[in-house]
Amino acid sequence: MEKLTLKASKREIVGKKTRFLRRQSITPAHLFGHGLDSLALQCDTPTLQRTIARAGMTRLIALDVEGDKKPRSVFIREIQKEPRSGGLLHVDFYEVKMTEKIKVDVPIILVGEAPAMKEKGRTISHSLTSLSVECLPDDLPPQIEVDLSPLEEVDQSIFVRDIVLGPGVTVMDEPGQLVVKVSEVRVEAEAVVEAVAAEAEAVAEEVTEEGKEAAEKAEEATED
Repeated sequence: MEKLTLKASKREIVGKKTRFLRRQSITPAHLFGHGLDSLALQCDTPTLQRTIARAGMTRLIALDVEGDKKPRSVFIREIQKEPRSGGLLHVDFYEVKMTEKIKVDVPIILVGEAPAMKEKGRTISHSLTSLSVECLPDDLPPQIEVDLSPLEEVDQSIFVRDIVLGPGVTVMDEPGQLVVKVSEVRVEAEAVVEAVAAEAEAVAEEVTEEGKEAAEKAEEATED
């Protein structure tokens, strides 16, 4: 896989004044790491946006900080965006040591087609959208692809234990945790119908009880 690189420079403007940087298409950032003091940085916004689109939160980036002798190995830890426009506000990078294992949540991507879905009235439930793994930075997969082709019948499932990763990657999630399952849509529909019917029956009983009470009161009033 192609190595991603990104240039950054040290930042002296902090606090509310960083809005002036954003107007110049410069995004403020911070660099963190185990045993590392926080370092204020800034990056060219268009270049940073392209890097984020390619790297996500799981691809290693060679961060070339101005003044450093060699690039730093980092992951994107957090991205802050303006709620309305979606413009970048701030990015946090996390520096790692290539000889130390890290724990990361890697997104699960469904690929292929499930033969069971050729029949009408069926749906695929995607219960687990990411997998927690531990490995060396170089062994970290950017995403985990789960093949749906083994799902040939309704009620068939894929569990965490069925996902095979590289020899250097350890899965931290429970093996029996459900990832994907094929279900009948009509079963869900029947459950909704039953719930609605039960609610209607309860309302009818309540109305009947209210009618009985009203009749009893009317009878009592007549006797008086």
